[in-house]
Amino acid sequence: MVITDTHTHLYSESFDEDRHIMIARAKDANIKRFFIPAIDSSYTESMYKLEADFPDEVFLMMGLHPTSVKENYKEELAHVEAQFKKRSFYAVGEIGIDLYWDKSTLPIQIEAFKHQINLAKKYKLPIVIHCREAFDEIFQVLEEEKSDDLFGIFHCFTGTIEQAKQAISYNMKLGIGGVVTFKNGKIDQFINQIDLKHIVLETDSPYLAPKPYRGKRNESSYIIKVVEKLSELYGISEEEIAKITTENSKAIFGI
Repeated sequence: MVITDTHTHLYSESFDEDRHIMIARAKDANIKRFFIPAIDSSYTESMYKLEADFPDEVFLMMGLHPTSVKENYKEELAHVEAQFKKRSFYAVGEIGIDLYWDKSTLPIQIEAFKHQINLAKKYKLPIVIHCREAFDEIFQVLEEEKSDDLFGIFHCFTGTIEQAKQAISYNMKLGIGGVVTFKNGKIDQFINQIDLKHIVLETDSPYLAPKPYRGKRNESSYIIKVVEKLSELYGISEEEIAKITTENSKAIFGI
């Protein structure tokens, strides 16, 4: 059984004290594939070091996170483009719109999102979408940009079943993590109505730890709790959940 964590910030400062031990814990639990989203240029070197330390398990994305879209966003986008010219990545991400922290940057967040969608089309890569309090805005951009060559993952999906179906209609898989184990997470009430072919697993560690670790630092080994919950909700074995979702991740990332 191989489990894929399609979204984990293993370079985060939260892991500086025990990164290698924490990754070893995950590997012992059969989590053997880690896909790493970018935030902004301040983390690029940390990501490259992580890849050098774990070349067989770590797969990097490149992009500008919506909460890092500030006054200098054009410089940051130029940095993203420069990285793509230098080397290959497995996705453009994480990108999108976040209106939880700052609504005033919405116009430039949309501009950065569209710019990076076009980068994904240029390099024939998936996108990994960050959406926080911005479903309507994200869907509007996806509607404008939709095409056969636009595909990816709706990371940390927390919407309704209608929003899930809409995301899937834009060639997006749903990234399911710790929220599915929350009592007030709501997605546990309908997720088993979504065909498993549309689902990938993620932790978003160090954020959004599943029960019983909620409120603590999340780590990739805790994805087991997500597998357990989905096994219960879909009524199939944990091995089958792991197998199908890993195959789905291979279809998205090409590896």
